[in-house]
Amino acid sequence: MEANMPKRKEPGKSLRIKVISMGNAEVGKSCIIKRYCEKRFVSKYLATIGIDYGVTKVQVRDREIKVNIFDMAGHPFFYEVRNEFYKDTQGVMLVYDVGQKDSFDALDAWLAEMKQELGPHGNMDNIIFVVCANKIDCTKHRCIDESEGRLWAESKGFLYFETSAQTGEGINEMFQG
Repeated sequence: MEANMPKRKEPGKSLRIKVISMGNAEVGKSCIIKRYCEKRFVSKYLATIGIDYGVTKVQVRDREIKVNIFDMAGHPFFYEVRNEFYKDTQGVMLVYDVGQKDSFDALDAWLAEMKQELGPHGNMDNIIFVVCANKIDCTKHRCIDESEGRLWAESKGFLYFETSAQTGEGINEMFQG
């Protein structure tokens, strides 16, 4: 995701990019961010209250970039908090749980919410979107297969990755792809 980000440089400051995570509650957004930023997995579920935040530094070519990842709570109750974070976003992770059909079906609603909050002049064309099919380690419960997820992502012009926050599979590839 970082390699495709637009370059914004302010004099005297390191380059920063803003990434947000969107998706239903309990799809693993926080775990993906913790796995990437802190290289760890938290097995106990703790619902995100409003917004959580992760930051990491990456090298892209010979430039250091600070990646600010805003983990947006998936519960509808937190809509009023989420709506403040859509503006000035350069990257979006749309996350669903491969074992929860409703989380996959909700991706269109997440996109609609973002579009609504950006308003009629909000441009989503300059934002890199990544669809993240998470929890691929739970093969017994899988109900959305890779081809269905990939087809949905590609139909929108989005990147697609299969991940497991628990094992770490696909996490670095998603962020660095």
